[in-house]
Amino acid sequence: MTPEITQATAFERCIRGGGIVLFPADTVYGLAADPGNEGAIERMYALKGRPREKKSALMYFLVDAVPDLPEAAKKLLPGPVTVILADGRGIRVPDQPLLAGVSVPVLQTSANPSGGPDPRRLEDVDPAIRAGVDLEIDGGELPGTASTVVDLSGEDVRIVREGALPGARIRELLR
Repeated sequence: MTPEITQATAFERCIRGGGIVLFPADTVYGLAADPGNEGAIERMYALKGRPREKKSALMYFLVDAVPDLPEAAKKLLPGPVTVILADGRGIRVPDQPLLAGVSVPVLQTSANPSGGPDPRRLEDVDPAIRAGVDLEIDGGELPGTASTVVDLSGEDVRIVREGALPGARIRELLR
C-alpha cells in the first residue's frame, strides 16, 4: 500500500526533478523552479516570456528555513510580502498551508505572461503556460493582488510596489 502523496510532497519532488510547478501562493498563482537548475530557470522564464535580466524572488515555505533573515523581515513574513535584503536577495514566504511541508527553496514568479494580469484562479492562467508546466496545484480562488515589495536594504524602509499588504500596515508591523 502506497501512502497518499500530499501536494507539498508532489511539489517538492517536481522541483527536485528539474520540473516547473504552477502553484497557489497566498496572493496569486505562481511558477516555481529549482534556483540551482539553469535549465528549469530558462524554461520558467521562457514560459512567462520574462527577460532574464528581471530578477525573481526566492520563495521559502518556512521562515526559519531562510538563511540570515534580519529581524525586520521576520516581522513581515510569512505573508503577502516580498522583502529585498541588504545582500540583494528578494525573499518571499507565503502563508499557504497547502504547501507548508515544502522544505526546498524555489525561484518563483507570478504565473502570467510578462506584464499580463495576475491570475487569481488556476483557470485564469494562460493556457500556454499551463501546457508547459510539469505539475499544477489547484488552491482555489486567491485574493488576486500581488505581494507588496518592501526594500529593507537601506536604513529607511521603502515600499517598492504596493500590493496585497498596504504600506501603512507594513510600517505598523515594523515599529
